[in-house]
Amino acid sequence: MEFFNQAKAVRMRNVHDKYLTADEDEETVTQDRNGSDKRARWTVEPVRGSFEVIRLRSCYGNYLTASNERFLLGATGRKVVLAKPARLDSSVEWEPVREGSKMKLKTRYGNLLRANGGLPPWRNSVTHDTPHVSDSFLWDVDVVEILVGTATPAPAPAPTQAPAPAPVTTPPPHRRPSYSYSPVSRTSSEKSEEELTVPPPKSEGRTIYYHIADEEGHVEEESAVGYALTFNGNSVEQLTQALQEETSMDDVVVCTRSPLNGKLFPLRLQLPPNSVTMHVVLVPSGTS
Repeated sequence: MEFFNQAKAVRMRNVHDKYLTADEDEETVTQDRNGSDKRARWTVEPVRGSFEVIRLRSCYGNYLTASNERFLLGATGRKVVLAKPARLDSSVEWEPVREGSKMKLKTRYGNLLRANGGLPPWRNSVTHDTPHVSDSFLWDVDVVEILVGTATPAPAPAPTQAPAPAPVTTPPPHRRPSYSYSPVSRTSSEKSEEELTVPPPKSEGRTIYYHIADEEGHVEEESAVGYALTFNGNSVEQLTQALQEETSMDDVVVCTRSPLNGKLFPLRLQLPPNSVTMHVVLVPSGTS
């Protein structure tokens, strides 16, 4: 929270190298690569009586708001919108949580601000979701305007102590995810750094094409445009977990179509060998 104390305006960049942006319709919150746009600028407002939470006001005068509306049927993520309620309530209040050099923004009910990736409708969308291990909750916050005219106490001098021996510098550990939406673009410098710190993977994984059925079990034909996931793993359990994390859907069954009649059957055994491409359908649990 101390980071925002002297900030009058900020901009926030996510893991997709895009900025939190107020859409021109003055209702939608999206992601955009143009960080110099006024729509990527958010005014920081303190909340009276609390030193832990803030409000973020867009260039249109309305606030970053955690709504109760689900982003997609069957998904856990809920919409983040622009709103200006008659009475400012907890839906427009966010608690900054530091995570190393980055920030997370938490709602008053524990959800985290999330920048979604992948294919439409997830691409460039912003939701608030239950916390789990994902870089999509992390934000780099840049202060674009400093709050002036407030008296701040001078920092206390650091205590004198003997100089510590120089630490041995070791490369930071890199956590390589076992699956990711495709395609994933990285700069040459990022590739070089990763190749120096971790050994190359044995395989790039298989491509999983999938569709999402509605609660009545209706699903588009396999020939229709769906979603794609690059996946490293062999078990149905691993694939189910990967799809749940990337779609924010809690209770789903991974199914495949019968080549004879097109009916859906749950995957029960190991996945086919040799990293062959697969086509699957996500069906909400309890669907007949």
